[in-house]
Amino acid sequence: MKICHISTVHPRYDVRIFLKECVSLSKSFKEVHLIIADGLGDEKKNNVQIHDIGKPKSRKDRFLNFNKLALSKAKELQAEIYHLHDPELLRIALKLKKIGAKVIYDSHEDLPRQILNKTYIPKYLRKLISRIIENYENKISKKINGIAAATPHIRDRFLKINKNTVDINNFPIIEDIKFNSDWENRELAIGYIGGIFKTRGIFETLDAINNTDIKLHLAGNFSHSQLETECKSHPAWKQVEFHGYLDRNGVNELLKKVRLGMVILEATPSYIVSLPIKMFEYMAAGLPVVASNFPLWKSIIEENNCGICVDQTNPEEIRNKLLALISNDDKLIEMGKNGRKAVELTYNWEVEEKKLVEFYKNLNN
Repeated sequence: MKICHISTVHPRYDVRIFLKECVSLSKSFKEVHLIIADGLGDEKKNNVQIHDIGKPKSRKDRFLNFNKLALSKAKELQAEIYHLHDPELLRIALKLKKIGAKVIYDSHEDLPRQILNKTYIPKYLRKLISRIIENYENKISKKINGIAAATPHIRDRFLKINKNTVDINNFPIIEDIKFNSDWENRELAIGYIGGIFKTRGIFETLDAINNTDIKLHLAGNFSHSQLETECKSHPAWKQVEFHGYLDRNGVNELLKKVRLGMVILEATPSYIVSLPIKMFEYMAAGLPVVASNFPLWKSIIEENNCGICVDQTNPEEIRNKLLALISNDDKLIEMGKNGRKAVELTYNWEVEEKKLVEFYKNLNN
């Protein structure tokens, strides 16, 4: 079976698209291709053939022209299954079906709910745009062969319109994350890895550690320069060690230094039903989690006794709970072991890989 994944938005080595889905499928199927738009050229890596269709000059150029380039390359490859990763590529989904191929849409995020929280869209337009996008997604998704959803919440949304929908969760690859049981050399510190946005609790975290002995190891890129300036002017910034973007080895090294992993996101419509990869990476590393008290997250963290949930809007509560836990080695070690065990049993990519391969095999029956 010849398989082709397509994205004109994501980088070629995107963790979900390339490292997880494409590489996993290449173990079970003879030919796996990936069409990408980054201008870096063609290559074969990890038994996946990557086809570059050039780099867009702008977002407008990508939206107007690169779906056509992707369609042209896709037709040239003559795959049996096409797996689309961007909502804007739904415009070519039915055209690919017309040539006799089967088409999968990979819904990484609940886009209509995300639109409701986009500050760059005027507030009075958000509901209208959200409704238009949802109607269009639903219209095309009804007519294609299957949906791969990144969370159970997204799965349940699409199941109402396409019965061949499965959740392929973005859980960590266990072998990539080192479990570390050395607590003697850890600093009195908390850690955060991932994109740095106002909606992901950066100011609440800084407020919580202000005027304490707690240090923050911060890894990731700021969403914009103004946010970086505001954070660096915060009185708690002197307690921050900022690492910028880190690769997997760098992340593993950071997680060895700290005592708790932070994931205190705002209660936006999309976040409260999300499954953030960082939460499961902390757990895989044997690091207790400090998370927002969303019902879904509480059910994971409290049932597995692998961290604590807090009111993400209340820095004083966050501070008090951090101070009560961060020096309790016995409790931290217990929670860390519980988190690792939960990932090994349930929240890992190896489980999701089997679901993905089975989904493909059933699609071709």
